[in-house]
This record gives sequence, structure tokens and C-alpha cells, in this order.
Amino acid sequence: MDSLRPDGSGGVTTDPGTVAPAPAPARPDRRLPGLDGLRALAVVAVIAFHLDPTWLPGGFLGVDVFFVISGFLITTLLLRERARTGTVDLRGFWTRRARRLLPALLLVVPSAVLLARLTESDLLVGIERQVAGALTFTSNWLEIGAGTDYFAATSPTLLANLWSLAVEEQFYLLWPLALLALVRVVRRPDARAGAALALALASALLMALRLDPGHPTRVYYGTDTHATGLMVGAALALALAAPHRAWTTSSFWERHRRTVAAVALLTLGGLLVLADEQSALTFRGGILLASLATAALVLVVVERPGRLRALLDLPAARWVGSRSYGLYLWHWPVVLVVGQDLPVAPGGLDYVLTRGWALLVTVAAADLSYRFVETPVRRLGFGGALAAGARRLRSAGTRRARIVVGVLTTASVATALVLVTAPDRTATEELIEANEAALARAAAATATPSVAPSGATPTPSASPSAAAKASWAMPAGTEIDAFGDSMLVGAKQAMEYYFPKVRIDARSNRRWSEAPGLVGKRGDGLRRAVVLAFGTNFGTDAKAIDRTLDEIGPDRMVVVLTVHGRYARAETDNETLREVVKGRANVVVADWDAALADTSGMLQSDGIHPSIRGAHLYSATVRAAFAKLSEQRTGKPVRLKPIPLP
Repeated sequence: MDSLRPDGSGGVTTDPGTVAPAPAPARPDRRLPGLDGLRALAVVAVIAFHLDPTWLPGGFLGVDVFFVISGFLITTLLLRERARTGTVDLRGFWTRRARRLLPALLLVVPSAVLLARLTESDLLVGIERQVAGALTFTSNWLEIGAGTDYFAATSPTLLANLWSLAVEEQFYLLWPLALLALVRVVRRPDARAGAALALALASALLMALRLDPGHPTRVYYGTDTHATGLMVGAALALALAAPHRAWTTSSFWERHRRTVAAVALLTLGGLLVLADEQSALTFRGGILLASLATAALVLVVVERPGRLRALLDLPAARWVGSRSYGLYLWHWPVVLVVGQDLPVAPGGLDYVLTRGWALLVTVAAADLSYRFVETPVRRLGFGGALAAGARRLRSAGTRRARIVVGVLTTASVATALVLVTAPDRTATEELIEANEAALARAAAATATPSVAPSGATPTPSASPSAAAKASWAMPAGTEIDAFGDSMLVGAKQAMEYYFPKVRIDARSNRRWSEAPGLVGKRGDGLRRAVVLAFGTNFGTDAKAIDRTLDEIGPDRMVVVLTVHGRYARAETDNETLREVVKGRANVVVADWDAALADTSGMLQSDGIHPSIRGAHLYSATVRAAFAKLSEQRTGKPVRLKPIPLP
């Protein structure tokens, strides 16, 4: 996400074909051509993933492209300064980093907080922690400590994207010290590059060993486990500073340079399209492979002019790349705020238009930030930019100056008040907790045996003989058992409204692997119609679904719900679900995902759980599925009476 110049104003200032120290200072307006284009590709990939993960499942790997570029540029600058002056001005280096990173950050954070307060207070859950992490560049570790799930969070994290900024800033703080020690201790350039590459491989290995496939956020957020790209970039800079210029003076490089570029592009492109957060291979080698492919592209681009460099240095690519930091900062809060302001579910033109609006707002905000906040501070420094702003304010007149000061003061006070009054939990979490408690009380009451009069025989809740007799008529609530996760918990009231006295066994974070045991516990007491709603958090488990359906048997009506969510695996999970139940005549799929297509206001702020209106759509989808199954098995049409909203 960096665009660096020795003066801190962006870009590396030297002849693009060499990394050896220049004999004379380079002009401050010269860049390494092509790297802005690579940044543009990286930020477009990340934004596409966050707009809708199904559009580019591996788009989050764009962050690793940024990491490689940052590691390369930072190391190159440090090596050049040391070669030119004999030392590195660490205070000056860190000051330039602050001038590069802080202005946009200090604009984005309060803006996001205030916009979130105006749209949906659920977006502010945990915001004090997030702001603290943003201002201290410790977001990644604070979110790890809070148990945040980057890939499948059921509560929105307004500043989730700042985790990578924290990792980079920690690198900026520690790597200059480590590099100076490395250069002092290790004399051979190849050995220095090898040491940096060893650190990259060690980080990748640590990520692979510490990975919990069900919860990859720890290794994804951790500086220790996700320093691979930064160190690969650093290794490339160290190798390119060697006399052999990363072995680009060899005849092999002359013959195969274009092949290297093609293979690297295909590798990186394939990972962006095919990798996803559900595959352990993404974290056990995929991120390392993406980093190596990016390093190869960087080498091809900076080593000499060529078609790839020319393409990446087109004006449009340079425009996006120069604003990539602002685009990255703004896009995620904007996506969340627009999603709450225009809550349209995926699946239609309206949804695409809302995503387009979020993109337009992001580009506009990033451009304004770049022009009027970031660039002045990079050129003039904090003091100079403030002085220039004060002069403009005085020249605008007393009235305008008072208005500007009043707006800034009001915004500051409002931001502080929002932080102090932010909610501890989302409305979704509160609803699910209350519903889970109610379901637990109902289950306890059902499990408590009633005391029958002396000599009387207790009446079982369901007769084994009745359960054994197949019936395909439209079931009533007293004939339905429903099992599921937090989706079913959230729809509790609506399910009971549509199916009076339905028996619900649901709890948050359940997975398909638990379903066979839940069904098996009912034994012959299992009712003749069953609803199964799993897979939201842990995906579709084909073997567990088969075991569950075998446990239920072929003589009961079964409705299985699809999952919905803005995550890459939702589509493949639903395809797997349909494939597993195919051929079972007593099973029908209730397509909750399709029912939500192009609807508005049906989901909670997390974009997953149903709202009050959505819970009624959820229950109606289940009812329609039972009617469909009944018609298929009996040949008789089922007329569903309209159920008015309460």
C-alpha cells in the first residue's frame, strides 16, 4: 500500500533499470514505472472481494501483493540511503512513514465512525477497540485478542481492513533495525537475500503449522504468521542490490524473462480466482505462492522496459495505483455503510447497483483525500500543511473560518460521544441470545417428565407406530421437528407463528457434523416432518448430511435449507447440498438463498441473519418447500392460505 520516494512523497527515485546507488541524487518526480499498476491490480482485487466475495474468491490475496511491493520498496530505500550516506536516518524514515500513513487514516477513522452512527449502530460494536488499534497500529493483535473472524464474522467490524496497515507499520518499525544489523553482520549480498527469504519461509511455515482451518483469522492477522510477502519483497530488494542484480544478468534470464512474467501472471491470476478462505491450501502455501509470483512480476517490471511495464504504467493504472492507499482505507467502511443504507440482498440488478454506488463513493473519497489531505502533508510535512491550511482559512474570511472551525469541533465532539456510547453487542446478537434462552427453557420443560396420577400411564409425545407410518400430507407445526444453527434461532418467533407448536432444537455455531446425533437422540419420537438448517458458519459437510438423512429415514418429510451469505463458499456449499440430497424422494431443498435475491430489508446488519421481515420470508420458504414435497408425493395440490404479518 506504499508509494515511496526518499523525500516521503511517494515513489522510488532512481533509474528504473538499476537498484545500485545512483552517483547523483535522482529527480524527486521519477518513479519505478509499473509498480503503481501492480498496486492498482492489488487494490482492485481486494475491493472486488469485499464488494462480494463470490466475484473474486481469492481477492483478499491482493493484500499480499501490497506486502511484497512494500517490502521491496522499503528495503530498497534503506539500502540506498545507507550506501549513499553510510547510515540510515531512522527518525527521518519513521517521520516519512507517519507523513505517508497518518493523514488519510486520521480522516477515515472519524468519518467512518460518524457515518456508521448515522446508518446503523450495530456497526459500532467494538469500535473503541478498533479506533485504539487504528491509532496505535495494533489492530491485528487487538482483533485476534477479541476473537474477531475476518472471513465469517456474524457481526460487522467497521475498521476490519486496518489489520494489514498494522502489520505493515510493525514491519516499518522493526525491519530497518533488523536490516542494519543484517548488513553489518553479513557481508555477502547473496547471504543477506537468503536470510530475508528464510524469514519469509519461516513465517509461511508458521502459518501452515498454526492454521486452524475452521478459524484461519489468527494466522491471517498475525504479524508472525503473515510476514511472508513483506520478507519476500525485502529478499528481492537485497538480491537486486547484489552485483548480479538478482541473477538478471544471466543468459537464462535473457531467454526466459517473458516466460517468467507469463507464469507469474497466470499463477497470481489463478490464485485470485480459485483460492478461497475455506481451503487450507490457501494458508498452507497459497499465500507464499502469491508472494513469490508477485516478486517475479516486480522483478520483470523494474529490471528493464517491456510490454508488461508499459501496460502497468498506463495513465489509468497510475491514477489508481497512486490512490491505492486511500482506496484501501475507504472501501470497507463505505461498503458496510452503503450496505446498511441500501440493504439489498445479492442476486439482481439492484444489488449490483448498490455495489457500484459503494465503489463510486470510495473512489471519490480516496481522490479527495489524496488531493487535499495526503499530498499536502507529504509535500509540506504536518506543520507546513497546517500552516498552509491556516493561511487559506484566513484568506477565506472570518465567517467561513468560523464555520470550518465549528464543523471540525462539532465533528470531534460527536466522534468522542459516539465512541463513549457505542453498543457492546449487536441487535442480532441480543436477539439470538434471547431466542436461545427461550429455546433452552422450552427444551428443559419438555424434558421434565410430568407426574401422572396414580395408576395412570404417561402419554408419550409421539407414538412410535404413528411415526413409522409415512404420511405426505402438508404437516402441521405439531408434526415438525426443526434442527439448526443461529439462522433457525433468529427465525424462532416466525417459525412458531407459521407452524404453531413446532419443536425447535437450535443453537449458534452448530455445524452439520452435529446433526446426526441431534436427530438420533429423538429416536422413534422424531416427528414425521423435519427441517434441517445448518452450514452458515462451517460449510456443507456432505458425509454428515448423508448420515443425518439416513438417520431420519425415507418415511419422513425433510426440508433442507440452503445457506446465504456474502462469502465465496456460499454458492459451492449450496451446489453440494443439492447434489447430496438428489435422488432422495422424501427430501426437498428450501432455497433461502434464492428467496433473498434482490430483496431489501430482509437481513440484519450482519448481512446473514434474518430481520423480522426476513424471518417471515424464511418461514414462508420452509412452508412452500413442505407444500412442494407434499404435492410431489401425493399428486394433490396444496393451497397455502396467506398468513398476515403480526
